[in-house]
Amino acid sequence: MNEEKIPKKVLFVSGTRADFGKIKPLIQQVKESEDFSYQIFATGMHMLSIYGMTVIEIQKAGFDNIYSFINQDSAITSQMDLVLATTVQGLAYYVREYKPDLLVVHGDRVESLAGAIVGALNNILVAHIEGGERSGTVDELIRHAITKLSHIHFVSNKEARNRLIQMGEMPGSIFVIGSPDIDIMLSDQLPELDAVKDKYGISFQEYCIFIYHPVTTEIENLAAHIQEVVDALIESKLNYVVIYPNNDIGADIIMQELNRLKGNPFMRMIPSMRFEHFLTLLKNAKVIVGNSSAGIREAPVYGVPTINIGTRQMNRYEYESIINVDYSRGDILNALNNLPHSVKPSLHFGKGESAQLFVKELNNESLWNTPRQKQFIDFDVNNRDTA
Repeated sequence: MNEEKIPKKVLFVSGTRADFGKIKPLIQQVKESEDFSYQIFATGMHMLSIYGMTVIEIQKAGFDNIYSFINQDSAITSQMDLVLATTVQGLAYYVREYKPDLLVVHGDRVESLAGAIVGALNNILVAHIEGGERSGTVDELIRHAITKLSHIHFVSNKEARNRLIQMGEMPGSIFVIGSPDIDIMLSDQLPELDAVKDKYGISFQEYCIFIYHPVTTEIENLAAHIQEVVDALIESKLNYVVIYPNNDIGADIIMQELNRLKGNPFMRMIPSMRFEHFLTLLKNAKVIVGNSSAGIREAPVYGVPTINIGTRQMNRYEYESIINVDYSRGDILNALNNLPHSVKPSLHFGKGESAQLFVKELNNESLWNTPRQKQFIDFDVNNRDTA
């Protein structure tokens, strides 16, 4: 008599609207497989009313195995260390009950760092999505810390793979699958633009997108920087869809400055958007302005111009559609008046097959035998692995 195969339990940790949009194709693929079961630990910005309680969007996406955990409130968003500690505690209790076989984290948020810490300290395999990337501010430190706490790495491209090898990671634990959000971007499942405009009350025929997040390592200059940026938006007299910043330290400073835009007929302010709706909006935008990674990773896929302001995305991907400027009002206005045209779409971060490649590796028994006790692999500069 054959024993019934017990599905492997995969736990996904999500703390923001952005990271859920990126890992959603992976969760869906796992959900559809008989070999795995899934759970989603939803926390962070998902649970805050000011951002629209986006845990509801996870439910609307058709996922029902969701555990909601409040790790902060709007009064302590600046205290990232306390948010980390609270998330570690809540997730630690949860994994003792759910006992996952694999814990999946994404990117460089403190909730992902908490997931990697809990997994590593509880002898649970940790898989990190999109490690090996470069960025500005404290995010890069967090991303690389997550890498060192993770056992398995699903990266966007060979460049990221090589960086992980430089960091002493075992080449056999690194899998190039592309960025999962490209799966959604290149699919035929995006809503129509008119439907998105109706849902969010956007009346503009032509519009720009503005997203500006705090640069935590430049907090002392943030007020002056965001004032200069908002001055440029107002002076440009262009239509903008303004999306609220994330809740890192300094978000309150940005929100205070954005209050100047309320009631301006050229501005439509939105706390948060469902990822697919945001992609439709981005695909049809004149330009995306600010310092969001969407301008570096997603906008080039559609050939949409980006005005990338300041240092938050420092050392990241450069492309002909991306104009890098400082915080000067004049430089921002000059960039708005000289946008690139007819830019060829970029597939630097993937070709839309990440979810299939992800589950293909999960179906490989050797992945589950990855040692929990990691070893540092010395990097040989004379024989660099570029396969």
